[in-house]
Amino acid sequence: MRLIIGGYAQGKLDYALQKYHVDSRNVFDGSIPDRAEVINGTVIINHLNTYIRQSMTDGKSPETEIFDFIDKYPDCVIITDEVGNGIVPIDEFERGFRETIGRIQIELAKMAEEVERVICGIGQKIK
Repeated sequence: MRLIIGGYAQGKLDYALQKYHVDSRNVFDGSIPDRAEVINGTVIINHLNTYIRQSMTDGKSPETEIFDFIDKYPDCVIITDEVGNGIVPIDEFERGFRETIGRIQIELAKMAEEVERVICGIGQKIK
C-alpha cells in the first residue's frame, strides 16, 4: 500500500495517476469499493478523509472497513487530505473527526511501503 497525503487541492490525485498509471475506472472518490466494482490492477482511494467523515456521520467506525480493504488490495494507493493543522475546532464532532483521521493516518503510514506528501503537484517522499 502507498499513502499520499497533502493539503486540499494540491494535485494529489493527478500525481498518483501519473506515477502509478492507474485505470481511471479504479479510482474511487470518498468511498471504499466492493470487490465487484474493482477492475484488475491498482486501486486508488481518493479523499479517504471524506469517507471517514461520512462513516462517522453515519455512526460507523471506519477503521475496520479501511483496514479490511487494504488486506484485500495490498497494492492500493490511499490519498487523503491533511486535516490536523490549524486551530482546534470548537465543535465536538469536528474534534472527534480530526482525532480519528489522525490516528488512522498514523496506522496507514506505519503499514505503507511508501508515504509521500504532495505540495503544488510535487511529491516529497517521507517513507
